[in-house]
Amino acid sequence: MGWGLRIIAGVLVVVSAAAAGVGYWGASRVVAPGPLEHAETVVIPRGSGIEAIAITLGDAGVIESPLLFAAGAKLMGNVRDLKAGEYLFPAAISMEAVLEQMRQGRTVVRRFTVPEGLTSAQVVALLDKEPALTGQVAAVPKDGTLLPETYHYAYGDGRAALVERMRTSMTQALAEVWKNRDEGLPFETAQQILTLASIVEKETGIAAERAKVAGVFINRLEADMKLQSDPTVIYALTGGEGELGRALTRNDWKFESPYNTYQITGLPPGPIANPGKASLQAVAKPEKHEFLYFVADGTGGHVFAKTLPDHNRNVAKWREFQQSKTGGHGETSAD
Repeated sequence: MGWGLRIIAGVLVVVSAAAAGVGYWGASRVVAPGPLEHAETVVIPRGSGIEAIAITLGDAGVIESPLLFAAGAKLMGNVRDLKAGEYLFPAAISMEAVLEQMRQGRTVVRRFTVPEGLTSAQVVALLDKEPALTGQVAAVPKDGTLLPETYHYAYGDGRAALVERMRTSMTQALAEVWKNRDEGLPFETAQQILTLASIVEKETGIAAERAKVAGVFINRLEADMKLQSDPTVIYALTGGEGELGRALTRNDWKFESPYNTYQITGLPPGPIANPGKASLQAVAKPEKHEFLYFVADGTGGHVFAKTLPDHNRNVAKWREFQQSKTGGHGETSAD
């Protein structure tokens, strides 16, 4: 071999060794612990290319070298597999682990809880306050069409899509209770169960009372008595927009509305809120008893009566309790 060829070969060996050294250094940096000192949430916008992702992660302090991160992602061949979204990266996470988390799309799972007994307008108002959701709800759904539950979603999901999931869940829940309802109930349609369940939901927040309260209203329906439910009066007065903000008065009971069950006989034309599964179940499988009346007992629950004289005595006790709390002022109502 001539001197020229020997020189060229020597240079190539040196260059190859240097390249190998650089490659080993880069590989070690990719798997080494990163600079993040504490867990950090980072949002990777949709449509971000690898360079934009690397810069976002660098700015958040998740990685030390955006250039090395981008190069590593390209060498590993999974650039197109990286998913956008909201990520929670643990402290000292390596670039390799970041890439793997994004490849698998292990994004933050957010939760949106719909409490039982809200109107649909109130549910939409809560959705509007969720900054991680996008878009708007075009129209407020009808009351009774959204199932109160906890719904999981990801950053950037649409409000309208979440509402549709609530709607689907209510349809499924109502179909289930209608299918498994007790025989002999005074309902011709599943919608009637939904309507009464919304009243039961607003009447008591105590789980153990729901089936008993449902039984009272069913006894009244079968006896052709007015339901005389205060929450229906509130719904009539507010138009379903929310809380009344004051106590009901006797004049309120006279308010003319198809939803005011002090004025109409039977069920109102539709639900007054969005009931949960427990209230739907309570109406579909009510407690069998002879009670026709109930009134608050001052402890958060209710006391039940079979006759009007007994009920009147219970109401008198409730009013004495209320007067002791308000100093003798104010007017109260009873079911």
